[in-house]
Amino acid sequence: MIELVDYGFGPGARLRADEARLPGREGALAALETFYYALNGKDLETLVAGWADDPLVQLNNPIGGILRSREAVRSLYERVFAGSLDVQVTFGDAATYWLDGSVVFAGREVGTYRHPALGEQPLHIRTTRIFRYDGVWQQVHHHGSIDDADALAAYQRAVT
Repeated sequence: MIELVDYGFGPGARLRADEARLPGREGALAALETFYYALNGKDLETLVAGWADDPLVQLNNPIGGILRSREAVRSLYERVFAGSLDVQVTFGDAATYWLDGSVVFAGREVGTYRHPALGEQPLHIRTTRIFRYDGVWQQVHHHGSIDDADALAAYQRAVT
């Protein structure tokens, strides 16, 4: 089944890691919401626990490039969370592809990042997240892209 959903998982997202153990739709949505809880709240341990522990899980984003492994994901978010940026995004407008034992969420993250010198800046990221179920729903792939070249360069400078 494919459906279009505006999830609205953002700064108000809830920690639902226990529910991510449920097979099916509710467990997958709990895992997705928990990711946005961790991202917006800078909760590194919860964010990393939501990724499968496999050397080939992959994160492709404007800051880290192509990274593989749960430890590489940890390392990137450790740097992002330790920095002075406050990133707040909400995930929605997602084509959702429900497959047997996995789900693809392909949508948008819209929000802001606050930089000490630049103040609050808008953030618009095309985002795809893939989760699989193996006793718990965990992320196995993420791809994020910023279309506007100037906005991308500014975000990369702000993070580094």
